[in-house]
Amino acid sequence: MRLLTHNYLQSNVKGTEEGYPLGIVPETVEIDKSPVDRELLLNILPKLNYDAVLQAVEQLRPHCETLPNLPSTLPEDLDDELVNDLYFVLFDVHVKNGCLVCPSTQRKFPIRDGIPNMILHEDEI
Repeated sequence: MRLLTHNYLQSNVKGTEEGYPLGIVPETVEIDKSPVDRELLLNILPKLNYDAVLQAVEQLRPHCETLPNLPSTLPEDLDDELVNDLYFVLFDVHVKNGCLVCPSTQRKFPIRDGIPNMILHEDEI
């Protein structure tokens, strides 16, 4: 499950003004360690909403004790420890079961086997 873009809920769900970032209510969280790809991380970081990442980490923390403490703002120069921590959070932590919650409507989107179901009801389009 990856963080979703701002425009999806804001433009697709009727009556939604502030549908981002989605809240995460995890039931099952799994860790799948992978080799750190610094170049990939550095290419992705400018495209991320870092505040949304921090929010997601805090929502996952009670279900995953190994989450690192990330700085409140990203420094311009990332040391190896911060690169490893960010990579771990973004690529190695997986919500297997739970739900995503729209902050505007409180609509819940289930996550099963790591896949969020974002299918809208007819009255929500």
